[in-house]
Amino acid sequence: MITTIIVLLIIAAILLTIVVLIQNPKGGGLSAEFGGSGGAQMFGVQKTGDIVERLTWGFFTFILVGSLATLIFIKSAGTQQATDSDVNVEKASTTTTVPTLPAAPAPAAGDTTK
Repeated sequence: MITTIIVLLIIAAILLTIVVLIQNPKGGGLSAEFGGSGGAQMFGVQKTGDIVERLTWGFFTFILVGSLATLIFIKSAGTQQATDSDVNVEKASTTTTVPTLPAAPAPAAGDTTK
């Protein structure tokens, strides 16, 4: 589920980039400051309708809502995984005791063997 949303968000981001590049340049802004409107027409088309602007807002809204939904799904999946009784979780949470070897007998006082 999360993977599907992420793939859709990537596709929407690519489409948003394309739609922004084909929008009608409104003039002003940074393009007017650095050489007029000649540079603004490099990526823009002069005649576009309202559909391009609506697509821009639609893709932006989808990316915003999709990002928040992914965050909510990840947080809910994180709390669900912590409460699952998985075999590996049970093994990791149980403490194991290491068996100790019996101590070697102490050498006798008169024992000279090595």
